[in-house]
Amino acid sequence: MSTLRSRDNPRVKRWHALARDGRLRRDERRALIEGPHLLAACLDAGHRPEALLVSETGRGKPELAQLLRRAGLDAVVLPDALFRWVADAATPAGIAAEIGLPEAAADVARASHALFLDGVQDAGNVGALLRSAAAFGVDTAVLGRGCADPWSPKVLRAAMGAHFALRIGESPDLVAALAQFRGTLVCAVAAGGIPPHALDLCGSVGWILGAEGRGVSEALAGRAAVRAAIPLARGIESLNVAAAAAVLLYERARQLSTRGARS
Repeated sequence: MSTLRSRDNPRVKRWHALARDGRLRRDERRALIEGPHLLAACLDAGHRPEALLVSETGRGKPELAQLLRRAGLDAVVLPDALFRWVADAATPAGIAAEIGLPEAAADVARASHALFLDGVQDAGNVGALLRSAAAFGVDTAVLGRGCADPWSPKVLRAAMGAHFALRIGESPDLVAALAQFRGTLVCAVAAGGIPPHALDLCGSVGWILGAEGRGVSEALAGRAAVRAAIPLARGIESLNVAAAAAVLLYERARQLSTRGARS
């Protein structure tokens, strides 16, 4: 293992920037993932990091040492204070990795269960959406204009490794992306839609979800074959977009499970 001790080192400065600069991540198609959980998820999915970083304290921890051996790369050791400067987390876990990112555009035509996000700006919501998507069998997620950077540290932390179970893409033109999808498009609305349990969701489904308040733009909603609304108690106007997505995705999983039990 080599040790770097200066903030002025070009590699250290670049890792610091990768954790904070979305433009740099997009230009270089690289990101920094932090913590043992994300690194383990990355390795479990068969991805090989571009570089490994470990704090001086962290390299002595057995669980982190095991991850370093699994990765099969020589780690760069950073003094604890320098590692904290590089990392985005308030209390870094002592291990991080630079990874390559997939192509920005997702192959929507290959998707059988997809999530299309319109202007979801909150990073925590985007991460939670991706986490639910992976949990309920979504294979492709496409983020349109105005969405939080899917590879930002906050989104990565909230998604808890879901990035490595999904094909994630970004599209400046969600209308064009929707046109490539070969299944049924369902737009989530706060009111006036069909309850999800009344829909047949057992085929190929693409969900269109928008930010709270503004919702999905009419240009996108008009592409949907059906609009779905979750029945809520009187006086409650809407759900958080991530919570609504979990309900909708669970309903499709429930229908598939029920149909499988009957066959």
